[in-house]
Formats: sequence, structure tokens, C-alpha cells
Amino acid sequence: MKVIAVLNQKGGSGKTTIATQLARGLQLRGFSVLLVDSDMQGSARDWRAVDEDNPVPVIGLDRPTLDKDLKSVSDKDFVVIDGSPQATSLAVSAIKAADFVLIPVQPSPYDIWATSDLVDLVHQRIEMTDGQLQAAFVVSRAIQNANISKEVTSVLSEYELPVLDTKIYQRVIYPKTAALGQTVFDTDSSNPAMIEMNAVIDEVLTFFNEDK
Repeated sequence: MKVIAVLNQKGGSGKTTIATQLARGLQLRGFSVLLVDSDMQGSARDWRAVDEDNPVPVIGLDRPTLDKDLKSVSDKDFVVIDGSPQATSLAVSAIKAADFVLIPVQPSPYDIWATSDLVDLVHQRIEMTDGQLQAAFVVSRAIQNANISKEVTSVLSEYELPVLDTKIYQRVIYPKTAALGQTVFDTDSSNPAMIEMNAVIDEVLTFFNEDK
């Protein structure tokens, strides 16, 4: 079992959108997947409840014992955690449970600054585990052709964590499909959102030496 935690302690970063897309995308590649909603607001659980035919299994674990509770889950290839914002104990627990932490950041100075506490926690865990934990940023809700969307990668590099080459752009299709309890993978295969999310998954899998 490999655990991916999608974390950002600032709301509005696209965390739940990315977690649901990752879970569905990995599932479509033949992996068995469990999506864990650790946000007390229950956004991922609400998303799953909209469509009774939604094939992604979702459970709620919004307690600081998340890392211990997940030890009973061993029959899945991947567990994707939709992390909780502004809840340090839950963030610490999710980091402990994770093999890989994906940090979505909007291309704005405020969002970049707001990641500093989370990055500190991630670096502490990397040091404690002798580098077993891996982590990376992904630029989320980027705006096409905006200079700041292009410059954010160099700014984030100062945090000494890798930044995915693929950016996730602000597109209407993300909230539109979420409102139906679906993902971009459940739409026309030629849509740009599906292409960029597949590219994100390709990059994430390289951290696990997986190729599917």
C-alpha cells in the first residue's frame, strides 16, 4: 500500500479537486484505490455521495489518529488522503501516514507564504525518516498566460522541495464535474483537463517507480 497525502493548510488551493482526480485517475490505470477524507468539512464524502454510481470508494477519517487507523487498510495499491486545512494535528498525522505528500499551491504570494508551516512539518518528517517520505509541490488553479503562473516555480524552489512540471489550470470543467460527483476522467478524453491530470499522475508515479 502506497499513501499519497494531498495537503495544504490554506483553503482554496484545489486540494479536494486534486485528491478526487488522483484517486479516479489511478483507478482507471488498474490500481486499487481508497480515497480518505480527513477534512472535517467532508468535501470528498459529499462529492462521493452525489453520484451513487461513483466507483471511487471514500471513507472519512478526520481524527489525529489517521496514521494509526490506516494501518488496518492493506488491500489497496494506493490510498489518497484529502487533507484537512488549518488543523495541525490532522496534518501531522497525514504526513506520518504518507509515503508521498503533494502540496497544491495557487500562484499567489499569499498562498506561497502560507505553505511555510506545512513545509517545515514535511522537512521534519523527511529528516526523521531518513528521506523515506517524499514530497513535491504542484501549481494549482493557474491562469493561462499569466506571468505569475510561470514565475511561481522558481519561487517555490526556495522551499527545497521539487515542483511538478505540470501545472493544473483553472478550468470550468473541474467544478462542473465535481458537482455531478464525477471527475474530468469521466468526460471526453480529448479535454485539456484530463490531459493535464494524466500528466500529474505520470509525475507522481515516478516517485514510486511505478509506470502504468
